[in-house]
Amino acid sequence: MCGAVAATAALAALAGAAAPAAAGTASPDPWVYSWGQNAQGELGNGSAVAQQTPGPVQGLAREDVKSLEAGGNGTTGPFAVALLKNGTVKSWGNNTYGQLGNGSTTARSFPAAVAGLDGVRSIAVGCHHALALKDGRVWAWGSNESGQLGDGTNSAKNTGVARPVAVQGLDKVKAIAAGCTFSLALRQDGTVWAWGSNSNGELGTGNNTARNTPQHVPGLQGVTAIVAESATSAVVTAEHKVKTWGVNDVGQLGNDTTTNSNSPVDVQHLEGVAKLYGGPHHMFAVLADGAVKGWGWNNNGQLGDGTKTNRTTPVAIDGLTGVRELAGGRDHSLAVRDDQSVIAWGANANGQLGDGSTTTTERAGSPATVLPVHSGVNHLAVGRYASFSFAY
Repeated sequence: MCGAVAATAALAALAGAAAPAAAGTASPDPWVYSWGQNAQGELGNGSAVAQQTPGPVQGLAREDVKSLEAGGNGTTGPFAVALLKNGTVKSWGNNTYGQLGNGSTTARSFPAAVAGLDGVRSIAVGCHHALALKDGRVWAWGSNESGQLGDGTNSAKNTGVARPVAVQGLDKVKAIAAGCTFSLALRQDGTVWAWGSNSNGELGTGNNTARNTPQHVPGLQGVTAIVAESATSAVVTAEHKVKTWGVNDVGQLGNDTTTNSNSPVDVQHLEGVAKLYGGPHHMFAVLADGAVKGWGWNNNGQLGDGTKTNRTTPVAIDGLTGVRELAGGRDHSLAVRDDQSVIAWGANANGQLGDGSTTTTERAGSPATVLPVHSGVNHLAVGRYASFSFAY
């Protein structure tokens, strides 16, 4: 309890803290911000130099961006994809597996177009692959070793598909999500479909067999939202509860065990869920009353509950109120508040907290201020397994 009290005090104190040098409170610049690791151009600023405070993504204005997703696995394959409000898609970063979708495998340190895509409604990225939703159909590109592109094929190891291909046999899709090496789709009828790797039961089909075409996840009806972690899947039901399946070694299923499940299970002690956000190994739920709960991996304090204890069921994140959006990385987390301030907590060895330092003292329940109030920011993205972040 002492940790929770300390977390509350720290969060309250930082809510009105001063801004970093990246943006002023009076007239914020119009660009998408990025910071953290940058070995392969994943920050999109035209360089490969790491950045400890937010700086602009080259030529990418916030007002033009509908959504942004960041992938990668540590320093292996980090990349980002942005969906613009005009329905086109841009990408940058590593391209070893063709995950930039431009027909090549050449890395790029600034945003440029994904080949042949327009009219796109939403995007999702995994460790080395990406998805796009267009006219109720799903398109995919990048790594396909586990069949995560869903086109009925598998690529050889360390290769991929460098241009978007159609996912087989799936229409009337309204939402998509990508795990590290698998993919999810939510159809208009509330059913969930999954494909790709399945060694931990992440497809939810009741077995551990990988599939390279979409498979119906049985036992789910009226699903309203889907989330994919590294090898864990989650859905929000019509009753505003959460079901999960897949890997559970650090409690990410939230069912008070550390046992994997290849079929959906109920997250315990969680009701009234309004929004759900997933990191690689931890999740956050925002409740209807604005309260935030988290569970899963917490060795670097990334849950923000004032401890470094893994949580197998949801715990309240005291002091985290007025949250507009959350994002979870491998070992750190971000929140943007209703006042457009951005805070971060967890590990910081690569400057992923964006406060100008690389201190290795984890901020468990004591967030750093990344951007000040009235920053112009409303949305966040974090590298799936990598230490870089975006605010837009």
